[in-house]
Amino acid sequence: MLHTAGHITRFGRVEDGTTVSDFEPEEIRRQSSSQMSVLACPWRGNKINILDTPGYADFRGEVVSASRVADAAIVVVSAASGVEVGTNQMWALANDRNLPRVIYVSKMDRENADFDRIMGEISDRFGRECVPVQIPIGAESAFSGVVNLLDPSADVPAEISDEVEEARERLVEAVAEADEDLADKYLEGEEITQTEMIAGLKQGIADGLIIPVLFGASTSEIGTADLLNAIVDFLPSPADVGEVSADTADGEVSLSPDSDGPLAALVFKSAADPFVGKLSYFRIYSGTFSSDSQLWNANAGQAERVGQVFEVRGKEQTAGSDFASGDIGATPKLNSVLTGHTICTRDNQFTLEGMEFPKPVYLMAVFPKSQADVDKMTSSLSRITEEDPSLTVTREPDTLQVLLGGLGDTHVDIAIEKMKNKFGAEMILQTPKVAYKETISGRTRVEYRHKKQSGGHGQFGHVWLELEPLPRGGGFEFAEKVVGGNVPREYIPSVEKGVAKAMTGGAIAGYPIVDVKATLFDGSYHTVDSSGICFEIAGGQALTKGVQLASPTLLEPIMRVQIVVPDDYTGDIIGDMNSKRGRIHGMTPQGSSTTMIEGETPQAEMLRYATELRSMTQGRGAFTIEFDHYEEVPAHLVDRIVEQLREQEAARA
Repeated sequence: MLHTAGHITRFGRVEDGTTVSDFEPEEIRRQSSSQMSVLACPWRGNKINILDTPGYADFRGEVVSASRVADAAIVVVSAASGVEVGTNQMWALANDRNLPRVIYVSKMDRENADFDRIMGEISDRFGRECVPVQIPIGAESAFSGVVNLLDPSADVPAEISDEVEEARERLVEAVAEADEDLADKYLEGEEITQTEMIAGLKQGIADGLIIPVLFGASTSEIGTADLLNAIVDFLPSPADVGEVSADTADGEVSLSPDSDGPLAALVFKSAADPFVGKLSYFRIYSGTFSSDSQLWNANAGQAERVGQVFEVRGKEQTAGSDFASGDIGATPKLNSVLTGHTICTRDNQFTLEGMEFPKPVYLMAVFPKSQADVDKMTSSLSRITEEDPSLTVTREPDTLQVLLGGLGDTHVDIAIEKMKNKFGAEMILQTPKVAYKETISGRTRVEYRHKKQSGGHGQFGHVWLELEPLPRGGGFEFAEKVVGGNVPREYIPSVEKGVAKAMTGGAIAGYPIVDVKATLFDGSYHTVDSSGICFEIAGGQALTKGVQLASPTLLEPIMRVQIVVPDDYTGDIIGDMNSKRGRIHGMTPQGSSTTMIEGETPQAEMLRYATELRSMTQGRGAFTIEFDHYEEVPAHLVDRIVEQLREQEAARA
């Protein structure tokens, strides 16, 4: 598109790593997109801002950002390979934002390209509102152009004249169905003029009643100019989209796309640029964004000094001065600004709707590769999650591991590669430990006497504890029922402290102990040798001893999962869940051919599920996962799990 529009002189190729949009080292090496690129593309006196997003599902967080600020979507479908997995997921995101859209069928010059097959597939997947506005002339190596169905004077090869006439009639019907006045005219047998057709088509697209389908071959630039024309002629401009809502201290207001109005701009992407530092990409909904200005971050409540403002085309930045409402630009060094923040002025403060990014479904423990990477790791993880909010970094308090979460293994791998290339931090990944816990399933009474005498002042503390299990999620409770002063009041807090400390390491595998009530009911002391530390030791040792006597057991985290798959795969998914000790709670239809399966399963069985689900469904499945509760590990599995844990610890040593 940039080449057709005359903005670049060299035709980029993915295979050569020369495309304008895929410029990061990871993208060039893998020959595929992993981040959104902003491409300013003026055409016919209009400025088109193209947000080129990855098609791979692991990077759908980029599509979330782009769809939030886009006025319309172009869905690219390969004529050779058809509607792919990622296309369905991206279509759903466009539906969530109610985006008008165009389908562009590319690679019509490739082997297996077939008009009837691809249109049938598009209609099956996305509905009858998908209507061709062009008919391709030839296919595969014989593809030579398209016939514009909206142009009555277009040259039509004789061999496709019947097909063109039939498609033109179908287009007229679609436009008439989307417009009541045109429907009356059509039913009365009156001719719908070309002007009426174009106006009706544009309105039908805006209302989501018509989705035009165009065809082309990018490598030979057939159909590219038609696509640019369709964007200008048929898709809504920022002015067409109209007002947007924003929050203020006094409530919700509506903002018009007026360059003379108060400034309201949404930051939809943050990136670390090697030359200018942190770069914030923004979309303006009202007002004018100017260089050398004092602005306000509404979310952080901080002033920001804006220096330069850039028009962006891939990694190329061109300095500008004033960016009008509806435009997209970028500015460096806004320290407090994050993706999803609103930039305005201090005198007129607005907060625009941000983005809700998908939660991670794939976690890996991350470690510095060498001592030199220790200090770099923390800052690099912070910067990478600032660039990509669909990545998360958490510290698991029980296993003490730092976990990097993403939307799949490729997503996490790319993040590791990017941190090495951009920030010089090398890290290694390991499968995370499961945060097991321990508890007791029986009651017991236990005594422990701490006594040391080695000449001089000795040590003495003697306690009796009663241990009993609490309901799941009960945590830890301490009570005392000492009578007669057998344990002086001043030592009881020390006993509790010792018991609480001992709860951090269990009897089975050293995991934290939970859901236990410990009651101090008796003991004894020595007037000279007893002290707080003596009773702290006695309390801790009594707890450790008592747990071993009270039928200790292992607890594992149970995750709540929702899995959405095509109906053809539901049997395989349910069988796999059963093999993972899962429980199915229900199945709900999601449209005509998709089902959502809800259930729960142990976390230990789901550590690689993102990869497994992709394999089972050829990439057509999606899932969400979150912690729900802890449950006892089945008795026959405890020994095996403990042995695996010991083997893992030995391997890490």
